Amino acid sequence: MSTPIVTRLYLIRHGEAESNVTPIMGGMRGDTGLTARGRQQAQRLHDRLASGEIAVDVLIASTLPRARQTAEIIAPALKLEPHLTDDIQELRIGEADGMNIQDAWAQFGTPDFDRYPLRPIAPGGESWGQFMLRVGTALQRITEEHAGKAIMLVCHGGFIDGSFVYFFELPSLSLPKSGFYTHNTSITSWQQTRYDQSLRWRLVGYNDIAHLYGMDLYESLPWTSTKTDDAEHDDHPSVPLPTERSE
Repeated sequence: MSTPIVTRLYLIRHGEAESNVTPIMGGMRGDTGLTARGRQQAQRLHDRLASGEIAVDVLIASTLPRARQTAEIIAPALKLEPHLTDDIQELRIGEADGMNIQDAWAQFGTPDFDRYPLRPIAPGGESWGQFMLRVGTALQRITEEHAGKAIMLVCHGGFIDGSFVYFFELPSLSLPKSGFYTHNTSITSWQQTRYDQSLRWRLVGYNDIAHLYGMDLYESLPWTSTKTDDAEHDDHPSVPLPTERSE
């Protein structure tokens, strides 16, 4: 029997972002980075990783500021420099980027991924179907390029949802029937053991936030909400996905 090739994949959701706690569409323009609490969450993750619990060979981060800043905080614990790529960004929102949610809905219409999974959020943006194709393509490319290594991706809630769609071969033209609620700086881990040409991915863990013990968790407003008062931790998603919420 040939020696198996084991590839480990760790998906990290970014820390709490400013675009989670203000009703702003958080693409490259609207994403102003992490909140103070988000930086604290990332530092907690840094301290956990510094213990050597998880050995990582490759660190890759989304180019969106909230993910890039999270990666920069944890990178010293791994003794790695993060490689940045657009491929693992959150769903792209096109011309809605940086707009107030109310204004975006008024101009482009409220998204309905269940009824219109191939309709982009706004001109220049992605539909759910296009997003899932990008997620699958990125995961295939990255895991093939780094086969046999431990890979950590600092990415987004929607991208982590897409990993389930890709690895479990779920329908990609509609939202999953089962909901996900991926916490900030949580760890989702997958493992593939390859014997000859036989491939199988196994889910090892989802939504691991042991490093956030003692920090309060807050419920989020749904992305359809247009509430704009200043109540602390009335969190909004950075993009209009049910799973892209702050914890």
